[in-house]
Amino acid sequence: MKPSEISILAADDHPILLKGLTDQLKESGYVVLEGAINGAQALGTIVDESPTIALLDIEMPLLTGFEVINKCIAKGVDTKFVILTSHKEKAFVLRAKKYKISGYLLKDEPYSEIEACIRKVANGGTYFSQEFDAIFNQEINPQLQKIKFLSPSERTIVRLVANGRTTKEISASLSISRRTVEKHRANIIAKLDLPKRVDALSVWSLENKELILSL
Repeated sequence: MKPSEISILAADDHPILLKGLTDQLKESGYVVLEGAINGAQALGTIVDESPTIALLDIEMPLLTGFEVINKCIAKGVDTKFVILTSHKEKAFVLRAKKYKISGYLLKDEPYSEIEACIRKVANGGTYFSQEFDAIFNQEINPQLQKIKFLSPSERTIVRLVANGRTTKEISASLSISRRTVEKHRANIIAKLDLPKRVDALSVWSLENKELILSL
């Protein structure tokens, strides 16, 4: 697709960054809709105008970028979504994968990277920054592979641990003995190859809560 055939909405709650991005997009020949400074405004424009691509920040007033995407998917909008953010934490990367967005870029990358992403996405592809792929492949995917070896009962216990439940509370909620819960915890620690410390599973569950609760 030619730039003149691609309509774009950019949403960011930082006016200077938003203006700089929209100005560059216009100079490149894209059809640029009026920028949105919050999630609600972005949602309204996407639903009304159905741009080819929406470039969304994650943290915005009223609705986050992910909430905008979720609501648009529910409405059957054809727009393709690209996250443009400064966030590279595991939780955000995992959520991006969950929503099956078309692209994920970091704000400190050059404009040429944004344009490369737009061209790829507009033609039906996906485009993720190298750092995004590195985080998923090196930090998230190895944990997902380990979790596959957990039994359904063990996964249930891991979710409860991630939600801050103690062994006593897990025992009561699942109607099993505390000894059984402790046995499950020991098996989980072994399968996940965690240090054999009392708090090992609790620490791991807190660090990987988003991943665990997505299962």
